[in-house]
Amino acid sequence: MSDENAGYQKAQTGRPLALEPREIDEDGRRFSPSVGRNKDVVRDAFIKLMPQRGRILEIASGTGEHGAHITDRLPEISWTYSDIDPASQASQAAWRGSVTHDRLLGPLTLNTIDPHWGEAETDEGWTGLFCANMIHIAPFEAAIGLLNGAGRNLAPGGRLMLYGPFARNQEIAPSNARFSEDLKRRDPSWGVRDLEIDLLPIAQTCGLTLTEVLDMPANNLSVVFQRA
Repeated sequence: MSDENAGYQKAQTGRPLALEPREIDEDGRRFSPSVGRNKDVVRDAFIKLMPQRGRILEIASGTGEHGAHITDRLPEISWTYSDIDPASQASQAAWRGSVTHDRLLGPLTLNTIDPHWGEAETDEGWTGLFCANMIHIAPFEAAIGLLNGAGRNLAPGGRLMLYGPFARNQEIAPSNARFSEDLKRRDPSWGVRDLEIDLLPIAQTCGLTLTEVLDMPANNLSVVFQRA
């Protein structure tokens, strides 16, 4: 394996979007240290909170590890990767090629800020959307677009699951506050978002209801919105 972040897109400061070194295997799969630590608890939260069958669209799929790990446990889930970063998409394609089933699809090129999501816009709608560790390392417009897109593209009763650090009603864990300040030094448009103040009002205008908030290790949350 080699340590290779050079291909990743950059923040406004010129630093890579990836916040950590990521190893790359000979077959092109990338491995994130943080995903390696949390993929089991994220998978278990997904199983607890999300549909057990149907079509899942992952937003900002990163290395692709979450999709491979979750579909290995849920045989009735079809999982489509998406990203805007070519290096990440290459890793997702490599993960798709490494599994023993045909339920990993994509990657699509999808920027949540865009008013239309291209191939991801379907008449039947998605059973679920999944997005881990994106909205705090992107401009807030990406979070707005994600919620708008979920309201537009989820099937009735479909669910959007977010995973990552959040503030709650202007209260934030000290470690998340430090993390947020570090993110803003990297890019002033980044930062940990407040679930109730920043996200919930937008979600409500998109026809989404906050249904689940699950405490996760390291002051993270799994958050689920459901379309009516």
